[in-house]
Amino acid sequence: MRILTTVLAASVLFLASCNKFEKTKSGMPYKITGNSSKKIKQGEMLKMNISFSVNVNGKDSILNNTFGHVPAYFVVDSARFGKYNFTEVLFQCGVGDKLDFKLSIDTLKKMGGIEYNKTFKRGGFIVGKIEFLKSFGTEAEMTADFKKEEGIEKDREIKDVETYATSKKYTTAKTPSGTLVVIENAGEGAKADSGKLAEVYYKGTLMTTGTEFDSNIKGGVKGQVLPVAVGTGSVIKGMDEGLRFFGKGGKGKLLIPAMLAYGGQPSGPIPAYSNLVFDIEVADVKDAPAPQPMQPGAPTIIPDGKSQQGGEAKKADAPAKKN
Repeated sequence: MRILTTVLAASVLFLASCNKFEKTKSGMPYKITGNSSKKIKQGEMLKMNISFSVNVNGKDSILNNTFGHVPAYFVVDSARFGKYNFTEVLFQCGVGDKLDFKLSIDTLKKMGGIEYNKTFKRGGFIVGKIEFLKSFGTEAEMTADFKKEEGIEKDREIKDVETYATSKKYTTAKTPSGTLVVIENAGEGAKADSGKLAEVYYKGTLMTTGTEFDSNIKGGVKGQVLPVAVGTGSVIKGMDEGLRFFGKGGKGKLLIPAMLAYGGQPSGPIPAYSNLVFDIEVADVKDAPAPQPMQPGAPTIIPDGKSQQGGEAKKADAPAKKN
């Protein structure tokens, strides 16, 4: 009995030590799981999964997550390390290890990194998780691996979009890149192909939840049309390709995989890796106006809305092309 009691006590102490968080010099709690003998070094090129979440009203809300999607790729440069983030303990980790860490919202607020709002509340924490997957010897190897992962992600999304279309019993056409097009009315006259300007009414929703994130039709009342210069990359690729199936008066739906929309970058109310549905109506199709030459020294509006010399012209606010 004494031996059993001793073993149980030792087990409890071992588990407690495994779950214990240490703290960095800046005060960030962290825990490294794994026993990699080869630690990460300066200049190393890494592949890793990373997620950030925050608890809001008793529920975990994902801020960013690469698990199950395209991993993150990271070139280790200690000159770019900062305080109160995972880079403080990066050199203590190795490929195969896992890192858990917590970031106090109050501390981040004091550091000027965030402001309190409905997501980042006083007294709350951002919970981070990292899994170090692989190290690369050359940049070419890392780039090739990234492209491979992008292809896997795109194939997975296209399959999900096709499953969604089947569940809705939609008859669809498919663009070269993988957007599915539901043609309710093809319209008449010239199609909205390259070199054309399509004037579009639209409503965008998240495929998984049906939540509307943007529209230029409010309460059944049509607002200002979205002008799309087809073939110029002025909107997300899935929409640019999908509009080519419609002429003036055309109506339908565009079922767009995330990699043909905003990919892994959250965009306002659109979470990362969101497949999208657009209900669209093409009000008109015209010849696109010839681009006007820039006047020397004239300011240009860039996508973030700020004025600067040079740069690219401002794109449509929504559904704008990702940067």
